[in-house]
Amino acid sequence: MHIRRIRAEEEAIRRFVEELWLPYQRDLEAAVDSHVMAEEIDVDEIVGFLADYLDASNKRLWVALDDIDDPTGPITDLDATFAGFLTTSLQTPPSKYATPDRLSLGNIYLDPAYRGTGLADDLVARGIQHAREDGAEQLTLEVAADNDRALAYYEKVGFEVSRYTMRVPVEELHLDTELASVERESL
Repeated sequence: MHIRRIRAEEEAIRRFVEELWLPYQRDLEAAVDSHVMAEEIDVDEIVGFLADYLDASNKRLWVALDDIDDPTGPITDLDATFAGFLTTSLQTPPSKYATPDRLSLGNIYLDPAYRGTGLADDLVARGIQHAREDGAEQLTLEVAADNDRALAYYEKVGFEVSRYTMRVPVEELHLDTELASVERESL
């Protein structure tokens, strides 16, 4: 198994989207009630979005490749099985906060055939290596509350809940939206 970085190159990103990103989104949609995909997916739009994302110096995308013919060849030309991926983002808080730099593990996905093989550990280890290279002292991540498989894995390797992200559709918020004590013009 080889873990390779994909940079902001459209053809490499396109292959990643077709081989891993779309299966990941479909798998997540099946596992997480709140994750709903559009019926029509514009691959060009996704490729453009990811190219912009990866163009930032603090963002990275790593793919795990199995049965690879040439580990040094361009991603677009490889004869390999795309087994999983990890996105990372270095977060440096402003100096007014006494908190360390953090590396956020974004999406982690394994093709179902590679679950339970240790590949998740290898991808998280790659994230740890990225954190150390960039001087980050902590790893963070967000996970859907109903993604039981992911929650169990993250807790097993040592992650602890430190915040909750909550959401509600605007129309379902139970709050009087009239601004009785504030004049609207002052807003």
